[in-house]
Amino acid sequence: MLEAGELLARLVRGPEPELINHLKARASDADLGGRLHTVIADRLHITPAESSRRIHDAAELGPRWALTGEPLPPVLAATAAARRTGGIGEEHIKVIRTFFKTLPAGVAADVRKEAEKQLATLATQLRPDELREDARTLYDMIDQNGPAPHDDDQDSARARKRGITLGPQQGDLMSAISGWVDPELRAVLEAIEAKLGAPGQCHRDQENPAVDDEPSQQAARTDVRCKAQRFHDALLAGGRALLASGKLGQHNGLPASIVVTTTLKDLEAAAGRGLTGGGTLLPMSDVIRLARHAHHYLAVFDNGKPLALYHAKRLASPAQRLVLYANARGCSFPGCSVKGYYCEVHHVLPYAGSRDTDINQLTFACGAHHPLAEQGWTTRTTATGDVEWIPPAHLDHGQRRTNRYHHPEKT
Repeated sequence: MLEAGELLARLVRGPEPELINHLKARASDADLGGRLHTVIADRLHITPAESSRRIHDAAELGPRWALTGEPLPPVLAATAAARRTGGIGEEHIKVIRTFFKTLPAGVAADVRKEAEKQLATLATQLRPDELREDARTLYDMIDQNGPAPHDDDQDSARARKRGITLGPQQGDLMSAISGWVDPELRAVLEAIEAKLGAPGQCHRDQENPAVDDEPSQQAARTDVRCKAQRFHDALLAGGRALLASGKLGQHNGLPASIVVTTTLKDLEAAAGRGLTGGGTLLPMSDVIRLARHAHHYLAVFDNGKPLALYHAKRLASPAQRLVLYANARGCSFPGCSVKGYYCEVHHVLPYAGSRDTDINQLTFACGAHHPLAEQGWTTRTTATGDVEWIPPAHLDHGQRRTNRYHHPEKT
């Protein structure tokens, strides 16, 4: 029964790559009401990451079309065929796609085709973990000598592989960091660590930590931080110095800086947390430490609405943007998780009609959703101060109108 159910589930998903590729090729963001991966995520109630994975799978497993309109077979034709018959699952596909993603670009097309046939056949007979081992063996057989010392393909391979991911905050407000750095960034990090990560340097627990000057022998001798902790504090000190230098210019109308919002009550009690424009929760001790060297703004709200902050210019003022960090926090489009740092200011009521830039009629909208306001979508502010996004009739399927993602306290 379980085996039959698994086969049925795979068969039901069979047409998915073709449908996704059809949407990708023939429907614009305006037609869909947003970017493809977010629309699929919202309609299927899956995560954006899962939606993106399915789109990437479809690009290699679904039908394609030439510029002339001629149909083309899937990139991974044998794998696509095995998927359509229910012989393999998503984990098998992940193994096969990873194999070809890491295979050197110089491998001949006929070798690639034969390797894909072998892996697709093995996938119908093995578990994904077993397939991974066989794929590793096949990889070593194809690339017996490894990359050439001066292989130009390695530069592009490193460029594709590079990336750093900052994980979500955990219950203790800590975040895991992962990824791959290229040789140049590694060299930069080594130089920063050598200077700012030396024993006694940039010690965050010291009242006057050494940053520019060399630390005293006593400070170095009594430094109990491990190497990883010193490296962490070195990056923190380097980042602070860069932000304080003013050399980063402006970002969305404000000097590149850390924007933190909190309540006067929490600040006076030295308790609670602050919220940054990027969505990071800061313990009050960190907020107070940052505030020692910051410019402070007081925003006064009446029943959740900011008081008397408007002007006649179309562009939002720096003060209005600061209030939006406290009020809107992020993109107001339903379900969007983009934080305020990465958003544009949107006029809830079109500026052409009101000729006014009133803070109570401003909100945040990200680069993907802001253009929808010119493509049939309308926005309005409710009596509770929330912003509703109303879709055109052909896209209205009863979806949510407001976004509570940035306001969990309202849920």
